[in-house]
Amino acid sequence: MKIYLAGPLFTQAERRWNRELASTLIKLKPDLEIILPQDIEVESGDNNPDFAAIFKRNVESIENSDAIVAILDGSDPDSGTAWECGYAYAKGKPVIGVRTDFRASEDENLNAMLSQSSDIVFQESLNEDIVELSREIIERLGGSK
Repeated sequence: MKIYLAGPLFTQAERRWNRELASTLIKLKPDLEIILPQDIEVESGDNNPDFAAIFKRNVESIENSDAIVAILDGSDPDSGTAWECGYAYAKGKPVIGVRTDFRASEDENLNAMLSQSSDIVFQESLNEDIVELSREIIERLGGSK
């Protein structure tokens, strides 16, 4: 099964969390293939990101995935991640949302458009057991394609 792992990737902490979650998922279920957008290489010139190429590669990666796992932490989840969830949902891909953030919001502590289009996995924010979280994600993926 090929999984697109969507989430914010703009800080070292975010990238490390994404990589640790991907690594733990693969350790628990070695037949998973995890696509990390932060690792998708695109050629760019002048040390400036080629945003059109990044967008194209991420869309292709979502289309070639069986499901999406999305990190939905924050007072308002990352806008790019929210878009990726919507795109995957529109393409009929299962969306597993992951929320470890205890801040309250509208529906299931998320924007209703995310909570209603995703199978949400919650982990109490003080519980930092990534193995437990990964097991729950894998269990939810079991019902996917």
